[in-house]
Amino acid sequence: MPSKPPESLRLDRLATPIGEALIVTDEAGYLRAFDWADCESSMARLLRLHYGSVVPRPGAAPKHVMHLLRVYFAGELGSLGAIEWRTAGTPFQRTVWTALTAIAPGETLSYGALAAKLGCAKSVRAVGAANGANPISVVVPCHRVIGADGSLTGYGGGIERKRWLLDHENAAFRGRPVRAAVSSTADP
Repeated sequence: MPSKPPESLRLDRLATPIGEALIVTDEAGYLRAFDWADCESSMARLLRLHYGSVVPRPGAAPKHVMHLLRVYFAGELGSLGAIEWRTAGTPFQRTVWTALTAIAPGETLSYGALAAKLGCAKSVRAVGAANGANPISVVVPCHRVIGADGSLTGYGGGIERKRWLLDHENAAFRGRPVRAAVSSTADP
């Protein structure tokens, strides 16, 4: 979702079951970055790359953004889709990031499958690099991309957070099988 560069950025914090999250929003209330407190320096580098001299100042994120994030961590997995976000980045990166939002909670895709879905099956490494440069972790769900063999592969916030997020979403990956669906009809 390209847009003009923000004039100002706000930095808020949110306690989650897997650590303190950093929430960066712009003056219009769009989410510009989501990362983890222990990754703050890498997030700051990424924000400089995308927005130059615009440095986030402490400030409250919009209440509806914080509410939607809280309810996601409480189990309402579909809430992330209601968060409006904007990014800088190259057109290719933004295409990959937009495609990530089409991966539903509980689903995963391999890097190769994501590249094929984008019509660039031979660009698996480029898709992986764009996935790794995603500034809006969790909301733009880069954690839902796994290895072709079902293994958990790189995640900027750490593999244990990725495992927690996928477990939270009841997603299948190597080492964690899909749970059997429960029938809604009783046996006669």
